[in-house]
Amino acid sequence: MSASPDRLQSLAGCGDAASLRSAVGALCAQFGKVLRMDIFTMAEAEKRRALCLLRLESPAQENDLMASLGASRFGDDVLVIVDLPAGSLPIS
Repeated sequence: MSASPDRLQSLAGCGDAASLRSAVGALCAQFGKVLRMDIFTMAEAEKRRALCLLRLESPAQENDLMASLGASRFGDDVLVIVDLPAGSLPIS
């Protein structure tokens, strides 16, 4: 699969943490079972972002997810960064 970080733009419309968790889970599930997901939100200047740390069942599944979504590693986890519109999701 070719890298397509634009697929993450569809997640930016999530209005709360629960809908973001559900949408990220559904997007990532096509690569394998999501074993763990932690979501942190942050703001820097005028930008808001959600940092999603994920674990799938196998490193091969995680590598496929990273290649497809343009994600990276943060320690042993896959890091998916979602840009959010201003005023969405409270900071956690």
